Amino acid sequence: MSDLEPDPEQPASPAVRFLLAAMIVVVLVVVAGGTAWWLYSQKPGEQLARPAGPCPDTLLHVVAAPEIAPVVRDAARTVNNGADCGAIGVTAQEPAVTATAPDQPDVWIPSSSAWLRISLVGGVEAYRVDGDPIARSPIVLAGPTTIAGRYAHGDRTSWMQLLAGVAGHQIPAVTMPDPLHSSVGMLAVYAIQTAMASSTPDAGIAQLRALTLRSRLKDASADPAELLRKVAAQTDANAAAQEIGVFPITEQQLTTYQRAGNGIPLSGSFPADGLIEADYPYAVSTSTKHADLAAKLRAAIGKPQLTEAGFRTYAMQHTVAVPERSDKLLAPAVQWAQYRTLAFQVLLLIDASGSMNKPATDKSGRPTTKAALLRESGLAATQVLGDETSVGMWFFNTPNPKSPPHTEVVPFGPINDKVGTATRRQALAGAMGGYKAPNNAGTPLFQTILDAQAVMRPKVKPNTITLLIVLSDGADAESSYAMPKKTFLAKLGKVQGGTSPVPVIGVGFGPDADMATLNDIAKATDGKAIAAKNPADLSSAMAKAFLAAHAAPA
Repeated sequence: MSDLEPDPEQPASPAVRFLLAAMIVVVLVVVAGGTAWWLYSQKPGEQLARPAGPCPDTLLHVVAAPEIAPVVRDAARTVNNGADCGAIGVTAQEPAVTATAPDQPDVWIPSSSAWLRISLVGGVEAYRVDGDPIARSPIVLAGPTTIAGRYAHGDRTSWMQLLAGVAGHQIPAVTMPDPLHSSVGMLAVYAIQTAMASSTPDAGIAQLRALTLRSRLKDASADPAELLRKVAAQTDANAAAQEIGVFPITEQQLTTYQRAGNGIPLSGSFPADGLIEADYPYAVSTSTKHADLAAKLRAAIGKPQLTEAGFRTYAMQHTVAVPERSDKLLAPAVQWAQYRTLAFQVLLLIDASGSMNKPATDKSGRPTTKAALLRESGLAATQVLGDETSVGMWFFNTPNPKSPPHTEVVPFGPINDKVGTATRRQALAGAMGGYKAPNNAGTPLFQTILDAQAVMRPKVKPNTITLLIVLSDGADAESSYAMPKKTFLAKLGKVQGGTSPVPVIGVGFGPDADMATLNDIAKATDGKAIAAKNPADLSSAMAKAFLAAHAAPA
């Protein structure tokens, strides 16, 4: 078991289920080989693959992604002697629907080769793919031309630039397709994860950055074609920017939109830090009796026709490789889809005792201190909290015997409200950026948690997640507020005003953290204890806590 895995000895109470939901789903994806979840993810009303049309003489049933289906139909007519009905019939269908069909087609042209590995019926072994994909189309970030300069330079941009624009509210809205039902969504989410991983050597910070973008989406389950229809129906570019904003689509879809002469111009830019392509493999069923017809159809699909339809017939350089293992692609998609935007109340309790000045190393091996790592991780964490969050932050320590156990550095309240001249989010970032731990300061952990419970218990309300998140590298010690653990736990569990304790997520920071005590606190509050034994793993633990909290079942 890794340092950041849940403790199997601690039972999952009803109140902590929301903390485990996302992790369990991802584990199931991996164990099931990346396919079983599809049985439960199909949208109501979607139709499974069926033989094409009412043509009784069809011998070769072809299913193609909707955007390439017109080109395939035109090619089929040349084999059918110019007729729509004939030996070859073509059905336009989203790959997510075909992947769940009990009857697979003789030829399948999905919008990503990944669908062949995801398909429930036979998967990649059920099809033979000869040669390169017949077409390709890179994923671009599109948006009304009026706001393109806020996230792109000409036709170049990056996912990190998009994240910065969203976090800083320069971009009015970002919309994403559903990664469980859309090739664009699935590929874009993987590209985002890849881009964030390349932005930092710390996997936890990378995960927090991806989660930040997810938390700011206007819509996370849109249909790319429907988005284009919505933009085309608009008459006001500002309204389109506010309602839909920036969204990923294929270059081919954007080209088709632009050629239609719609009233709201859209610009597209290539994300250099995570450029990924939709490819269109020509997959022939290994059980078909009409391989000769399949070969004729492939030969009839000409490169000029594909180019005219907006596709590329060659691979772009410097693209992100789609992983061969389906779980590597699906795990980020499921994690992304499971995220829930919820009303969220959290009080951050940050250890500022003297032991935080002990030496540490970051992920790259650079010498630093625990305090410096906490500053870096904390700055990333301040961005992941959604706009629906109310938050406050305390530092706890006792630099001298008469010091109070904790100091309120950011007062509790809505994250976008003003604290002085700045927003509360900016105040959190400023407090973390200026975080220091005095030498020889004690650790009044128990008293701080009791005081925080007294403040947060009255704030508990329905349909809102209320949490205490404690980041500490040591035990309750070396302060005038120290008390036996038994006394503390008795006080912690005592009912106040008929309410239960607020769940505590305890992140044990460093190899000397008292995880036994943090587990006891978690058990008493229906919370969770997460070990970050390597100080550089702190951000991974924080990412896990925030992600799990937002993965509560709807």
